[in-house]
Amino acid sequence: MIFELPKSLTVGGVDYRIRSDYRVILELLVTLGTPELKNLEKSLAALITIFPDYDTIPSSDYQNALDQCVWFINGGETEHGKPEIKQLMDWEQDYPRIVGPINRILGFESRSAEYLHWWTWLSAYFEIGDCLFAQIVNIRAKKARGKKLDKSEQEFYRHNRDIIDIKRKYTEAEQEILMKLLGK
Repeated sequence: MIFELPKSLTVGGVDYRIRSDYRVILELLVTLGTPELKNLEKSLAALITIFPDYDTIPSSDYQNALDQCVWFINGGETEHGKPEIKQLMDWEQDYPRIVGPINRILGFESRSAEYLHWWTWLSAYFEIGDCLFAQIVNIRAKKARGKKLDKSEQEFYRHNRDIIDIKRKYTEAEQEILMKLLGK
């Protein structure tokens, strides 16, 4: 068990300080969802974002550093080869509906906090109960599994498609093709 909130990660036997504020990690997660970025660019973005002194990490330790980033982002949990599932949430799109319940759980306005550790914010996120965001994710999950929505869910979906459907992110090349097809 880990009883302290980490502000450094050990890579190759050396402790490196990290940026641990929740806003930094959320911005990184949005960046990692950018379709234009290749995996190498995403890896570099993670290293640069999380480790302020990433340039002092030997390149031979980059994979270990990335593994530590994933461990940190996952709240101290190691990934165990989870099966691929359809995306049920989008940090950028859903943030306005996530922050209210998180504030309720924390008992203060998280956006006003000068600093809030990612794990504290993530713990609050995991405690989100029945709320608008939970309804949205429930409907997305049912649709992803091909389950039928009940009447109230169907009505809710009809009235709230704009916040329920995850907006597809297009690369610049895809956007140009779409604009040409639409005659714009």
